[in-house]
Amino acid sequence: MPFLERLDRFRHAAALSALLVLMSVLSSGPAAAQGTVRKTFDDWQLRCETPAGAKAEQCALVQYLAAEDRPNLTLVVIVLKTADNRGYLLRVVAPLGVLLPSGLGLKIDQTDVGRAGFVRCLTTGCVAEVVMDSGLIQQFKGGSKATFIVFQTPEEGVGIPLSMKGFAAGFDSLK
Repeated sequence: MPFLERLDRFRHAAALSALLVLMSVLSSGPAAAQGTVRKTFDDWQLRCETPAGAKAEQCALVQYLAAEDRPNLTLVVIVLKTADNRGYLLRVVAPLGVLLPSGLGLKIDQTDVGRAGFVRCLTTGCVAEVVMDSGLIQQFKGGSKATFIVFQTPEEGVGIPLSMKGFAAGFDSLK
């Protein structure tokens, strides 16, 4: 493998590692979350911190969710720039114990957006992640109601409402 390709992979891995540190800090819950809340956009928080070893501060748009009928079933929704600063990631941390093969479902305004697979589990929960294309960004910005669906059994999907209030302004602040 050529040196420059290895260097690019190393840089990508280092940036991803820094983002995972931020994600794990942000996913520890509102009471334990580190990072500074820079601004609140209705139901979304802009949280920023400089992870250990990082040269620059990293910010993410964050919302903490709980199922209405199961307060112990919580999600952390995180929107942040990709490591190369060319796009955005939607990262959702679900609690341990969710059924991983079923993935994480998403509906926005009654439109089934699809499912994201879980990419890894940490001590703080299991992470589903997708790169946000322009269509998904516009759905989030223009949507009035969203629901994430997690599965505890293959037959039982639990919908967890996501407030879209403040997302557009918060997202624009990430630029």
